[in-house]
Amino acid sequence: MDEAVYDHVAGQPGSRVLLLCDHASNAVPSLIEGGLGLSEAEMGRHIAYDIGARGLTLGLARRLGAEALLTRFSRLVIDPNRGEDDPTLVMRLYDGTVVPGNRHPTAAEVERRLTRLHRPYHDAVDAALDRVIAGGQTPAIVSIHSFTPQLKGRPPRPWQVGILWHRDGRLARPLMARLRAEGLCVGDNEPYSGELEGDTLSRHGTKRELPHVLIEVRQDLIATPEGEEAWAARLAPVIGEVIAEAGP
Repeated sequence: MDEAVYDHVAGQPGSRVLLLCDHASNAVPSLIEGGLGLSEAEMGRHIAYDIGARGLTLGLARRLGAEALLTRFSRLVIDPNRGEDDPTLVMRLYDGTVVPGNRHPTAAEVERRLTRLHRPYHDAVDAALDRVIAGGQTPAIVSIHSFTPQLKGRPPRPWQVGILWHRDGRLARPLMARLRAEGLCVGDNEPYSGELEGDTLSRHGTKRELPHVLIEVRQDLIATPEGEEAWAARLAPVIGEVIAEAGP
């Protein structure tokens, strides 16, 4: 295909940190003929991508010297943070918005999106991890997301940062402790659970027994370039220290 599925940032030689940004973009690739049927305003909402997550990921990559992979397609086209058999892989309704282009997707259409977008991204993640392992190191995976301050009809979310994890707490537990020590309101598997089988970290972290963590930052804090940079500067040293202390 002509359009790139993801952006790749090469890390510094010897870095074992891999940053992932599953929901970096709200772009609808040309393979979706006619688009998804949503207005520009709807595509600018959190339903289409994680606001601020791309800039935050790039800022962290610069500060940590880390490799990074960032998607270039909207989660509404197909969600790379879902397993292939997940019923929310192609969302028909999200936070009160019906997605016209997803109302009646055929099995063939879902397969086409998997083949052109979802699988190439995950193949790239596997390849990046394999390169670190081939170099004699254990990769550390840090997935960057952002969350809306409030869903429609729901109470405001108080957390500034959420740490999502499942069975492996090597990075999650010390990361939460350090961020709380800085006076931040930190969610433990809030506002979402890290126990989603088949998602990105389940596939590449849990199943491969590699240290991993998902960091969610509230979108109003990183909705501007200045906010993205400020939070990258705040999080990078903490992430670096936690990974270093976790050992090889």
